[in-house]
Amino acid sequence: MIFTNGDLAEVKTILDSEVRESPAKAGMIAPKDVSVPVGPTGLDPKQTNFFQTLQIQTKIVKGQIDIIAEKQVIFTDTKVDSTQAALLDKLKIYPFEYKMRVTKILQNENLFDAAVLDLSSEIILEKFKRAIGFQTAFALGLGVPTVSSAPHTLLNGFKNLVAVSAASGYDFSQAAAFLAAAASAPSAGGGGSCPVGADGPG
Repeated sequence: MIFTNGDLAEVKTILDSEVRESPAKAGMIAPKDVSVPVGPTGLDPKQTNFFQTLQIQTKIVKGQIDIIAEKQVIFTDTKVDSTQAALLDKLKIYPFEYKMRVTKILQNENLFDAAVLDLSSEIILEKFKRAIGFQTAFALGLGVPTVSSAPHTLLNGFKNLVAVSAASGYDFSQAAAFLAAAASAPSAGGGGSCPVGADGPG
């Protein structure tokens, strides 16, 4: 348990950065896959038995063992045996790591997963905007007014009023600017005017 009055996200960032290499040990359960790479090993030919046991392809080059094909020797969630551990140790491969892994956060008597500390303000804001968008679309589809859907409802209503004004000739000041702009704008065909509210009410 770690107690702090500081920023929880900063504390977690520091803990996550403090990582130490760890060798593969016989009997442990592997947290990830481990492969031995192609290239010279620095081991003399007398130690080929390690590679033969693990079916690793090798050749002798300038008095040392060279691995000629990459080979996966440890698989995730399997137990590491003594041969695998000894070979990786001889090759100075320390495939695993250990660190303090934060799992839960207790703040103001609320317990939650540490993953929430990885959410930046930008990510939270984006998720909020996305949720508001879904809520707005849902409200508009049902015809149930909400705070988020009200501006869209008012805008659609105004568009319908402008369309009625354009079709009936009845004018009001708010629609006049839109109708004037539509009349002066060139159409896609190069002439005439583009009627406002062509999609009609609804």
